[in-house]
Amino acid sequence: MNRFSTEQKVCEIGGAKFGGQPGEYPTVCCFSIFQESDKVFDKGSRRKGFNEARATELLNAADKLWQDTGAIAMADIVASPGEKFNKYVDFVTSVSDMPFCIDAIMLKAKVAGAAYCAEKGLLDRMFYNSLTIWEEDIETEVKEIADIGVKHVLLVAFDQDDQTPMGRIKGTEKLLNAIEKAGAQFESIIVDTTTLNAPACALCGISNQLIKEKWGFATGSAPSNGSYMELQRFKDLFEFKGWAGFDAGLEALTAFYYHDLIFTGPMAGAQRVMPAVALADAFLATSVFNDTRELPKDPNHPLLKLFPDFAEQLKVAWDKAGELKGM
Repeated sequence: MNRFSTEQKVCEIGGAKFGGQPGEYPTVCCFSIFQESDKVFDKGSRRKGFNEARATELLNAADKLWQDTGAIAMADIVASPGEKFNKYVDFVTSVSDMPFCIDAIMLKAKVAGAAYCAEKGLLDRMFYNSLTIWEEDIETEVKEIADIGVKHVLLVAFDQDDQTPMGRIKGTEKLLNAIEKAGAQFESIIVDTTTLNAPACALCGISNQLIKEKWGFATGSAPSNGSYMELQRFKDLFEFKGWAGFDAGLEALTAFYYHDLIFTGPMAGAQRVMPAVALADAFLATSVFNDTRELPKDPNHPLLKLFPDFAEQLKVAWDKAGELKGM
């Protein structure tokens, strides 16, 4: 996989670096927590609060997998309509140092969540999820979060009316124009070209390649949309283990194909997803090495962390090949 001629932007959120040229940095696995069906809520008890022990277990497990695999873990903190982010942000940041995003359907809740993160001094480790092309008053939203001081923002460029890669390019242009008109500047822009079914994740990869060639932004999508929408159908066909393989395979394929960040579904799936994504990262970095003779920049990249002997063998083999060629 060749490098882009366009300079590639590197995002740094909460100490985690991602983006850049293919193979340089690990993929971000952004796992949802506190969404409607999350297992941290006992059945029918969302209003009573969440199971803190279970939530702590999930966050600790994702943190350990980040440490063990090199694939980056982030928390997608979800607030339901009518809820505030405060208690969820407080809890996640008290348990883990991982970066996170705030994610809500309602604009008012998102902006309030961003303001709360600013109040708590958390804007360095938070990204705003998200600016969308279907928001009717996008410029006002941009101005509001810029005034708050939001540093990192996700642009969702998916257009239901034009699901082609060019539709996603146009969606990105629309959002970038709104940012420019609002006079806003952000340290990091991540473009999400997401879709709602598994095979269409290939179109996200194609779109991301075009976006990287044009602007150099970090790119992502939500392959978990595709796998979780097939959960019941594939459980009926293959049982849970078969669906779990489908999910892990989809996440890994997506990570390999021009994705710096992927939304990977509930945090309960981290145990199957992060090793699969780490392997995809190692696979990608090896492919890049074949073309560039360069190993990843991040010393904790999965290729270097999980396969250090092989990475050293690559360097030695190509050094020897070069010596023989020069004889």
